Amino acid sequence: MSPETNPRYLQGLAKLREIDGQAGEHVIASLADIAPDFARYLIEFPFGDIYSRPGLDLRSREIAVVAALTALGNAAPQLKVHLQAALNVGVTREEIVEVIMQMAVYAGFPAALNGLAAAREVFAASDAPAETAAA
Repeated sequence: MSPETNPRYLQGLAKLREIDGQAGEHVIASLADIAPDFARYLIEFPFGDIYSRPGLDLRSREIAVVAALTALGNAAPQLKVHLQAALNVGVTREEIVEVIMQMAVYAGFPAALNGLAAAREVFAASDAPAETAAA
């Protein structure tokens, strides 16, 4: 079955677009030349199966993902994508900062510091278009 006719893929792609907008699609496109099957798995399983479950809303899911990626301490690119996704689904900057600070208790200060640095970058990038338009 091709991805274009696979219900899991189609559901996952719709959920990915809802959460990440273009950022998620850039990740998928970046894998097209080296691991297209992996790109398909990224859409089908996390977004088609897990994110589409009814047990948590997208806001709660993104808070959990920000916490997990911060705690991992070695996933800055993915953390930045999910920080933006969290903002996209209604998590406030203040809530993001609190979640990252909470991770210092469980993952250590270096992981929280790295998470805060990633948040600073994402927040600044979010502000940049507004500043450019105002000028």
